[in-house]
Amino acid sequence: MTDALPKWFDGPVPEASWRALLKWGSLNESKHPNAGLVRLMQRTFGMSEADFAPRNLGLEPAVVDAPSRLPEETLAAFRELLGPENVVTDGLSRLRVAYGKTMLDLLRLRQGIVEHLPDAVLHPRDRHDVEGIVAICGRHGIPLTPFGGGTSVTRGVECVKGGVSLDLRTHMNKVIGFNEVDQTITVEAGMYGPELEQVLNRAPELLGARRAYTCGHFPQSFEFATVGGWVVTRGAGQNSTYYGKIEDLVLAQEMVTPRGVIRTQAHPAAATGPDPDQILMGSEGAFGVLTQVTLRLHRHLPEALRRFSYLFPDFALATAAARECLQSEGGRPSVFRVSDAEETDVVMKLYGVDRPWANALSSLVGLKPGSRCLMLGTTGGTEALSKVARKNLGRICRRFGGRATSGLVTRAWEHGRFRDPYLRDDLQDVGILIDTLECTVTWDTLERVHRGVRAAAKDRPRTICMTHLSHAYPQGANLYFIFIARMDDIGDYLAYQAEILDAILAHGATMSHHHGIGKMTAPWLEAQIGTEQLELFRALKRHFDPANLMNPGGTLALDLPDAERRGWIVSGIQNC
Repeated sequence: MTDALPKWFDGPVPEASWRALLKWGSLNESKHPNAGLVRLMQRTFGMSEADFAPRNLGLEPAVVDAPSRLPEETLAAFRELLGPENVVTDGLSRLRVAYGKTMLDLLRLRQGIVEHLPDAVLHPRDRHDVEGIVAICGRHGIPLTPFGGGTSVTRGVECVKGGVSLDLRTHMNKVIGFNEVDQTITVEAGMYGPELEQVLNRAPELLGARRAYTCGHFPQSFEFATVGGWVVTRGAGQNSTYYGKIEDLVLAQEMVTPRGVIRTQAHPAAATGPDPDQILMGSEGAFGVLTQVTLRLHRHLPEALRRFSYLFPDFALATAAARECLQSEGGRPSVFRVSDAEETDVVMKLYGVDRPWANALSSLVGLKPGSRCLMLGTTGGTEALSKVARKNLGRICRRFGGRATSGLVTRAWEHGRFRDPYLRDDLQDVGILIDTLECTVTWDTLERVHRGVRAAAKDRPRTICMTHLSHAYPQGANLYFIFIARMDDIGDYLAYQAEILDAILAHGATMSHHHGIGKMTAPWLEAQIGTEQLELFRALKRHFDPANLMNPGGTLALDLPDAERRGWIVSGIQNC
């Protein structure tokens, strides 16, 4: 292959096309693989220049021949409640909320496979509308699935049983209340992340506040995910090592269930029995529709941010340093990531900092390509706190063999952190699949899980398996696996994904740290958490939703048939 880059698709994306449905993010945005990444693909997959010619772009109109199955009298009841403009039944609108961003969704869309459509898309204007919708669904036995930003990677929004999909983004996206004394904000569940953060950063101007604030929650899907989606999946942002996961940020919730409306209290702590907020969070729409949430806020102090990046001789030393950083009581970083050797080499190429002369110099001090591992991140808080945390982290890294690198690496990551998912579009255009699975590990199981899952991934020849540690705690961390393979067959993909999930389970990790379970990972859930805990979840489901109308069809394994609970067949062990 020549040094010339492939001619990636750069044309306009028709709004009613298959590509508009499967594409990540904005129709006008893209991120093309650079020369280093292209050369890696060429070497790994043995691809010729002709192999990089885009195909199956999905630019043709998405045709959906699936009439709504709801009786006209039921649709009339919805129209009377919501107004006719908020009840939509055309095929394309229904398809837009039928799939999320699971790789299975994208593969199906590329092949024009349409299944599991809702029979109508409803756009509630407020909590009272949601109550009315739930009541109508209860009377007529209609399944109901909430829809937020549609960024689910676990088949969380797929309407397996049909029914109606509630699109909360259209109207339910407002600030309900702001309390600067308590440092909280209450917003509707359909508000997008950037809108929330803009309101908080500009709080003096928009809310009459004394100072600026931040939520501190920045998942990679930040630009296109909603607050409600964060909460119902127990999501985590890239700054979670400092601010915490979403369950650490939620103070109170309002949820409409078939049993009625549940409102929790906005107290910072209580000892009044089990915590209802923790019961509701992570329920993925299976208990009810989250309508609003009260969040803890933090002061916005961007001037105190300090960046860092270090290279370590190997992953063992890098993760040992990471553990000491979290256990040393010297201040926690905010963004905190450690890439294994394979991911480090790819990251260097992806961010354009992989240079032969730099590799030669780093090899002289024991930082060899193929074994070196990158740590990067930031510290935050006040100037004094950020400075202390940064100084302590540097001291620890040096003790474990880490060598400071240029700030270019962290800045390059920051520049690309929300845009990297666009790479999937180009790669899939040439038959290369990139997908992720993530899990929680304790420090003492980290090496075993990392080794075991990589072995399962590499069992498929010519596969890239990158891993990074993120969302770290004194007791452990998240391991995030990224797989790149030349693959476009749905059956091959599902079989490969199952092997990876088998390996995660068999080596004692959780089935998810922050993506939720949805319908995709549900067959493995019982084997990880045990029958008694799953039965507890099912008891809650029976209480909130006795008719099983809320996001049915396998979500959280709550109504998964015994024959499909594949996790028990795999191993049935949680503590190997």
